[in-house]
Order: sequence, then C-alpha cells, then structure tokens
Amino acid sequence: MTFAQSVEAMWCLSLQRRCLHSSLCLMKTLNGKSPAEQRWLQRQLKDPYVKAAHAQHFRCRSAFKLLEIDDKFRLLQPGYSVVDCGAAPGAWSQVAVRRVNSAGTDPDLPQGTVVGIDLLNIPTLEGANFLSSHDVTDPATHAKLLELLPNGQAHVILSDMAPNASGFREMDHEKLITMCLSLIDLAEKILQPGGSLLCKYWDGIFAHKLQEKLSSVFGSVRTLKPSASRKDSSERYFFAKMYRKPVK
Repeated sequence: MTFAQSVEAMWCLSLQRRCLHSSLCLMKTLNGKSPAEQRWLQRQLKDPYVKAAHAQHFRCRSAFKLLEIDDKFRLLQPGYSVVDCGAAPGAWSQVAVRRVNSAGTDPDLPQGTVVGIDLLNIPTLEGANFLSSHDVTDPATHAKLLELLPNGQAHVILSDMAPNASGFREMDHEKLITMCLSLIDLAEKILQPGGSLLCKYWDGIFAHKLQEKLSSVFGSVRTLKPSASRKDSSERYFFAKMYRKPVK
C-alpha cells in the first residue's frame, strides 16, 4: 500500500468515527515526511470534498462522485437492488442505501437492497449487507449474492474498486481494466435485463478494450469524470445501461 493510500484509509477511518480532531491528527503526520508526502496531506486538508464528507458523515470523499452521477442519470431508485464492488470503507454503499431506501427510512417508498463486497473489512452500515474478506470473482461470492439479492438479481452493479498502486502506471491500468472485465462476468450471473453498471477505470491503452466489451452487452456506454475526481487524475468511469444477457 502506498503512503497516499495508507493516509487515505486513515482519513476515511477518522470520518467513519466522526473524529472532531481528524485534521489535527493528520497535521501531526507531516513531521518527518517528504515534501511530496506533505503536499499530498495538505491537499487533503484543503479539499472541499473531504471537508464536506466529514460534515455530512460520509465515510470518504468518493461519495460525492456517485452522488453527482446519480443526480444526473438517476441510476439509483427506491426499491432497487444494488451490488457495490470494492465497497470499503462504505461511502458508495452509504449513498446507495439512501437512494434505494434499503434502510426503510421512508415507509412510503419501495425498500431496496444493498450488498457490498470487498477483500477488506467494511464497517457495518444500517441498510446494507456486507461481504467482507470476499473476492468479487469467486464463485462462492456469487452464490452468496444470489442468496442475498431478491430473486437473485440486481438492478445496478457499482464498482469503485482499484488495485493497490505498484508505481508502474501502465501495469496498474491493465490490472484495473482486468478487474472491470470481471464485472461483465458477474453481470451475466446477477444483473437483470435492462440493468446498469458503473465502474471506475484509469485511462490508458486498454480502455477501448473494456469499452468494446461493455458495448457488446449494454445498449448504451458513456465515459464520465465527476467533478469530485481530481483534475490531475486519470480516473474515469464507464456508465453502461440497458443490459442484455449474451446469447449462448
């Protein structure tokens, strides 16, 4: 895990615990760090999305990426079943729980279902079922999803997952594309016809391969870069909708 990833995890944990002194705790870590590490930490402290996540009790700033996309495209609807891949620490699941009403907060609306999956531990969240220490590509995980999802089907698959950064951009890009391709296999098992898939990727030479594969089973595929994604990041999202199961 890189320094940035480890501090991001610490920051998310401080949000999760609603620590009133999280900024002070991070400032203390500046001592003894390299100039690059100090710049990264100070950017976090100044980031309006980090501050907003703290104020609105989201576990990470990434929640605002999904909120922006959903506000525009209405991906998540009350009563929908959602699978959140790479869910830790749970910010996207928080958004999904609110939007599909899986906690039953509004009794006048249909109650949805949210299931999160991650190799890491995901702290509990009302309205969500979490499969911690689970591999999204494992058939055993697929079997559990079929049990947890109503009628064994999901309306939406979300993925903000990414591999641990190796420092080699092209290698990391290819790894993430491979992870996204595995979601198409998952969709064949659990995504209902007409369903949607939203997945993060890093732009690069293999992005077209993923887009072509998505286009072969979805009626519409578009590229998105939410405002909450950092401008200097190669992070993008594919939003694919109108799923059609491949003919065998």
